[in-house]
Amino acid sequence: MTAAELKSKFFTEKKNGGLKLSVEEIACADAFCEGYKTFLDNAKTEFEAVETLIALAEEKGFVPFEPGKKYVAGDKVYLNNRGKALIMAVIGEECLCKGVNLMASHIDSPRIDLKQVPLYEASEMALLKTHYYGGIKKYQWGAMPLALHGVIVRADMSTVKVSIGEDENDPVFVITDLLPHLAADQMKRPAGEILKGEELNVVIGSRPFRDDEASELIKLNIAALLMEKYDIVEADFLSAELEIVPAYKAKDVGLDRSLVGAYGQDDRVCAYTSAKALLDLEAAPKKTMIALMADKEEIGSVGATGMKGAFLKYFIKDLAAPYGIEYHTVFSASKCLSADVSAAVDPTFPEVHEKMNAPFVNYGTCIMKFTGSRGKGGSNDATAPFMGSVRKMLDDAGVLWQTAELGKVDQGGGGTVAAYIAELDVDTIDIGVPVLSMHAPFEVTSKIDIYSTYKAFCAFDK
Repeated sequence: MTAAELKSKFFTEKKNGGLKLSVEEIACADAFCEGYKTFLDNAKTEFEAVETLIALAEEKGFVPFEPGKKYVAGDKVYLNNRGKALIMAVIGEECLCKGVNLMASHIDSPRIDLKQVPLYEASEMALLKTHYYGGIKKYQWGAMPLALHGVIVRADMSTVKVSIGEDENDPVFVITDLLPHLAADQMKRPAGEILKGEELNVVIGSRPFRDDEASELIKLNIAALLMEKYDIVEADFLSAELEIVPAYKAKDVGLDRSLVGAYGQDDRVCAYTSAKALLDLEAAPKKTMIALMADKEEIGSVGATGMKGAFLKYFIKDLAAPYGIEYHTVFSASKCLSADVSAAVDPTFPEVHEKMNAPFVNYGTCIMKFTGSRGKGGSNDATAPFMGSVRKMLDDAGVLWQTAELGKVDQGGGGTVAAYIAELDVDTIDIGVPVLSMHAPFEVTSKIDIYSTYKAFCAFDK
């Protein structure tokens, strides 16, 4: 055997998808991402993501799930968990005792939330107090156009939806920052404190209520506008979930338009690709296929809508009960693709990666056998047989894929929902899109990688 033959047989070929895929496949990737960009624009919060995905599902014949009902192959159902998490399922031909194929993502993203008592006046300007959500570089949120999204529940339990800053004619909001000339002391702070948490105050107005007799006239004028437009009072903020997000829309990045730039791609890129794979099923799958979109992953998957909650367990229990099947029997025979993103190698900061095991833009969807940090802490760490089965599945389907880990050993790391699903006795592995500028207000992904991830989820039915 020659050296060339040995090399070709033993070593894995790594090749940019722009060279490996056909022109037609690249065109399909570009076309697929047009729908993805629209989704990102319509789903900047977990509430909006659930609402948007349900609308897409109902167009495809999905109906609300009814516990206790016997479903047959091809039936399509969804479960809306408090408007912030979603389960969609297509019933398969095989008995549930043989397990389900689960794709699990999350639809919350790092952002800035309003405090429960947010409105105040300072230096004759009206501002909103905030509390950031998830891991962000706080300084990235200053001096940029922001939008306000969310829901307010009034004292009579009526609900008003809020979305300000997205329409071309809407006003936007801003967190101000110091000019360089006056920022000498600020620039001596550690990077994490260039803008401190209590300095993330959102400007909401500056004109006074026209009455010289009252105090805090700027705040009062904003209060009058809020009462007029939304029929709310200050106490209604106590029962509100209002989120500050970037005001701009998803855009193509690069002269070749090969990349997508947008807010919230972690992890709505995996939510969309997995949901779309389920929605595009043309026939009843062999095994029941489930796409789960959870909330609260960015703060530990906590609460009733997070992956540590019981809603998936209860759904499987209710789905299996009419057939006399125990839910743990279903879980033990199931497989899960934990759909979450990975950090792509940034050409400006390559030193944080060990390149042989790091994901590159345009090299396809990422398979992460383990996540975690510093000794794989908090990781799932998939078994070799399951990793092998996923590898074969992707190769058989002609999916462009690569392996990944989240940075060098001891450099950082992170977790996904995989660990919590694996604890239900489900074979689980992480798969997703490599992202540049992850957790920033404007994240960047490759259209080839997005489409490859969609194809990977489509192959899960095979």
